[in-house]
Amino acid sequence: MLETAQGRSIAYRQRKGRGTGVVFLGGFRSDMTGTKAEWLDEWAQRTGRPFLRFDYSGHGASSGAFEDGCIGQWFADATAAITTLTDGPQVLVGSSMGGWISLLLSRAMPERVAGLVTIAAAPDFTEQGYWAGFDEDQRQVLLREGRIAVPSDYGDPYVITRHLIEDGRDHLIMDRELPLPFPVRMLQGTADEDVPVDWALRLLDHARGEDVRLTLMKGADHRFSTPECLELIGASIEDLSR
Repeated sequence: MLETAQGRSIAYRQRKGRGTGVVFLGGFRSDMTGTKAEWLDEWAQRTGRPFLRFDYSGHGASSGAFEDGCIGQWFADATAAITTLTDGPQVLVGSSMGGWISLLLSRAMPERVAGLVTIAAAPDFTEQGYWAGFDEDQRQVLLREGRIAVPSDYGDPYVITRHLIEDGRDHLIMDRELPLPFPVRMLQGTADEDVPVDWALRLLDHARGEDVRLTLMKGADHRFSTPECLELIGASIEDLSR
């Protein structure tokens, strides 16, 4: 466990190795035991690379309640994990919300980023996804009661809080320039119903960098966890490492 300056306990697993380290940043309500995180741990063991994965507060084995969290808090958790547990520039691998967090990290401390791999990156999803998708009645419920439950394809309904929406507005990516002065590989499935391909195309257009590439995997959904998708993630990391 990592104790942060904010008093949160962050659960993590770390593998030692040689070369540039790899850090996995998971998605909204996911944890470090998911398919992609486990596959990357096996990949790191096979290739001898240093690897760090962790649970944001309110996720997995870390302290706190999920509904109390927000983008700024999870960004702070990721910052603490990287600055405390790793040395030198790292390859960040951000999945879904982790893509948003990884872009915030890239903006805040580019000197600690050797390269970036995003998987169905969902920057600003609280605003361009949830808030934009709510009708007026839902918005009034959220503002009045401070929370609203929305259906999820991944199990129980997600509780979206007013705090999550309002804090998200303080951490937007698409509302200002996004310099990425290191190699970037964006991966996106064409059958993703949670993060539209259009989001990936707009992020590609918005980013500023000399080596930014987007790869579309035909038929892949938001999980991006088929053997072919997982191999593409590993190949993308190795491409950056070269």
